[in-house]
Amino acid sequence: MKFRTLSSIAVVGLLGLTASACADDAPGTPVAAAGGEAAAAASPDSLTAGAVVEFHATEFAFTPMQLTAEPGDYIGRLINDGDIAHDIRIGDGEAVVAAPGETVEFQFTVPEGGVDFICSIPGHEDAGMVGTISTPGGEPAAAAGSGDEMDHAGPAAEASVEANPDAAPYAVRDPRPPARGEGEGVTLIEGGAPDGGDLIEWELVIEEKLMTVAEGYEQLVWTFGGDVPGPVLRTRVGDTVRVHLVNPTEASVSHSIDYHASQVSMEDEMASIAPGEDLVYEFTTDYAGVWMYHCGTAPVLHHIANGMFGMVIVEPEEGLPPVDDEFFFVQHEWYLGPQGEPASFAKANQAAPAPDFQMFNGVAAQYADNPIDITTGEDVRMFVLNVGPSIDTSFHVVGTIFHHVTKEGVQLVEGNDGNWGSQAVDLGPAQGAVIEMRTAEDGTYAFVNHAFNFPGRGALGLFSASGGTG
Repeated sequence: MKFRTLSSIAVVGLLGLTASACADDAPGTPVAAAGGEAAAAASPDSLTAGAVVEFHATEFAFTPMQLTAEPGDYIGRLINDGDIAHDIRIGDGEAVVAAPGETVEFQFTVPEGGVDFICSIPGHEDAGMVGTISTPGGEPAAAAGSGDEMDHAGPAAEASVEANPDAAPYAVRDPRPPARGEGEGVTLIEGGAPDGGDLIEWELVIEEKLMTVAEGYEQLVWTFGGDVPGPVLRTRVGDTVRVHLVNPTEASVSHSIDYHASQVSMEDEMASIAPGEDLVYEFTTDYAGVWMYHCGTAPVLHHIANGMFGMVIVEPEEGLPPVDDEFFFVQHEWYLGPQGEPASFAKANQAAPAPDFQMFNGVAAQYADNPIDITTGEDVRMFVLNVGPSIDTSFHVVGTIFHHVTKEGVQLVEGNDGNWGSQAVDLGPAQGAVIEMRTAEDGTYAFVNHAFNFPGRGALGLFSASGGTG
């Protein structure tokens, strides 16, 4: 397999911000092809059939975005000036793909009345990679995916997606975390690290697959290891973690990974890898906590919103004290795309987020339908992570008080002076906590986002406590 390292990554692209066109190539101006076979520069004159037209692609814009051309056949050149793969699809034609730094030549036809073009890689059209080719004297062609809503405010919210009664049943995620160094593809090698410490090796394969994210709703999710969220990795302070990330050839887009538990430069380990490529991401777990990992390929928002995230538990060097039971809960939002397609980037990208669902561990309300059994009076430890991508949470278990909380390194310890407790733990996106509680009597205990516009959208689960009195 090929190990790929990029010398630089555009920070603006990683944040998912729209890149502006080069000053010399203003939007709407056709770009001359090498050899002088191209269209006129900035003038009202239109291209004539047979001309060569260059389309430059970056994160996330085409240059030119608008041009005028006589009906007829043309030669196009897609020049990818960005850091990730882009394509161009003109009208109903086939998409032409260019890797970073690559130029691909193709043929296309401008019909009477003009035609629109897009980058068809999921999320790229919504991020701004659209354009139009108009014909002389005609009305400008509408940009792909546009309508009256295409204005400075961005695309309007999509219509709600209808449930599919024939959707596959969802798979219930086991909420119990692995032990240190355990899990599929995980190997713990004592003393195997370069510094003489313990080494944890992890083979992590990206998988794009259909998944039911709520009853009646199937989405084409992007995953680490085939699950949303990705597998939980458990380590201790001082461990060296060596992840072999594989993006298989059948993948449709580039992907990457960013471990918040690491301290590494983004130019190397966090590089995007195209389908068929892989890389090694190595770091030392220097600090304890509940950490997020996620795909960092632009647009980052879409990759996270479509399932590419997970949890790393880093215990203190001496480990955590034993408790009677442990669970992990990764809370996140889902912005429905059409059935069988990826999550909607346009919905997720609104300034005021309005997700269709908010859920724990990948499926809306799965633990309300399938309550989690615990024993009354026993100590329960919960590793809770809010991956967002955009909304805060207030984690609360109805009928209990948290007697031990470690939130982002700040601790509330049982038996503290004054006997202080906690009723809810607030977590912004990419924040985590270790929470401990015990139930006082037999019964049902709901865990929710206490922002109560979200439990009805799936941010709800149940503990069923028994074995005590009451």
